[in-house]
Amino acid sequence: MGEDEPRLVLLVDRDPAQVRLVGSIAARAGWRSHAESDSASALAYLASDETETPQAILLDSMVAREDSCQLIGQIRAAAPSLPILFLAQSASPLMAVEAMRAGATDYLMKPIASERVIYALESSIHSDVRRDELAPLSEKIEAPLDFDMMIGSATNFRAALARAAKSARSHAPVLVSGEPGTGKELLARAMRSASPRAKAPFVVLHTAGMTPGNLESALYGHERGAFPGAFERRVGCLQDADGGTLLIDDIERLPLDLQRRLARTMRTGEARPMGAAHSFRLDVRVIATAAEELALLVRHEVLDPELSDLFSGTSIHLPPLRDRQRDIAPLTRHFLALIGEQPGLRRLGVTDEALALLEGYQWPGNLRQLQAVLFRAAVFCDRDALTVQDFPQLFDLVGDTIPAIAAKQGGGVQLFGPDGHLRTLEEIEADVIRLAIGHYRGRMSEVARRLGIGRSTLYRKVGDLGIDDAA
Repeated sequence: MGEDEPRLVLLVDRDPAQVRLVGSIAARAGWRSHAESDSASALAYLASDETETPQAILLDSMVAREDSCQLIGQIRAAAPSLPILFLAQSASPLMAVEAMRAGATDYLMKPIASERVIYALESSIHSDVRRDELAPLSEKIEAPLDFDMMIGSATNFRAALARAAKSARSHAPVLVSGEPGTGKELLARAMRSASPRAKAPFVVLHTAGMTPGNLESALYGHERGAFPGAFERRVGCLQDADGGTLLIDDIERLPLDLQRRLARTMRTGEARPMGAAHSFRLDVRVIATAAEELALLVRHEVLDPELSDLFSGTSIHLPPLRDRQRDIAPLTRHFLALIGEQPGLRRLGVTDEALALLEGYQWPGNLRQLQAVLFRAAVFCDRDALTVQDFPQLFDLVGDTIPAIAAKQGGGVQLFGPDGHLRTLEEIEADVIRLAIGHYRGRMSEVARRLGIGRSTLYRKVGDLGIDDAA
């Protein structure tokens, strides 16, 4: 199949309305769909030589219910390389985790978000590394919304955070730029939570996969009969967000004429739905995200100058994760803590070798990719800590850089052994004493004082633990 040919997704779903919804969402991204209503017919479709081979399958948990994992296993046996996207009820996250253990590639939660479906489908047809490691997890893990919980000490990141915290208190438009997965929407939500509009409406418009006509209607709404197919009146995002905040994700995807119209609305506070005879007044703060910084958007002529002027007062750029290497270790521990709170999962540690491996990767998918990699590893880990063996794709790519990264970090005390299990207390204590002796250059009185023990106790431990370099 050529890259430009429509791809096929097999929908296994007994709800006709949901089949139509998912089919229309997939069509926006260039996918065709074929639906089967039960597990037997889906397996028969996959086994038939007369049917077209799908590039992905979306399985609703309501089709097989408690036998969903068994069905996934049967699908995996019939089509070993077929990406399986599992659609779970929001009240059943444990079933979704079990589905992944049974062989599902990824899972989505109801109610369906159009941009999430498109992203999952697009990710599913890439190589194994991308398919396994790029699925967004915002719907699976509740992210904290305040600035204090945003992890990172890198100078460029802290500068962006400080600018955002200061801007949060105003009502002016804000543009947050950065590569996909850097946390732009999370930062926007934190700004809203710290703003005077924290208790007012917060509406998000994801522009990915939407046509120009749909975008205009989504923003401004339309009256019944405004255009062919407008059978009912629709309220737009601007009106829904009146008094609060509207987040426009990937604002550069808006057509230039719609950008100009939005700029006028932001300036005058007036908006007119499609097909309406009169405008209405509103009070909305607009926060927008974009992949590139404001100057580049203007230079590349993808952002209208009038709109860019409105964002010129406050634009914030989030650095990519590859420019925040020192933040990877604390981010990893933070994400593992969140993951460990999910039903069916548990709190895991991570070995120093595994951290060195994570720090050696460039992370093109940024925070979103790191979180997804850790989530998938945690699902299948049966030890107390993640090791390099839990990241086989990454090890194949950057495994030879681990010793150099570990040497550069230096001075740490390992809590976990290479097998993923905690080292003995005696081993850890010996390492701490060695570290203290080296750090304080053999000044045993200072070592004892810093460790909070007596000098005689320190000398006894040195002898008992066989530490030869104490002098």
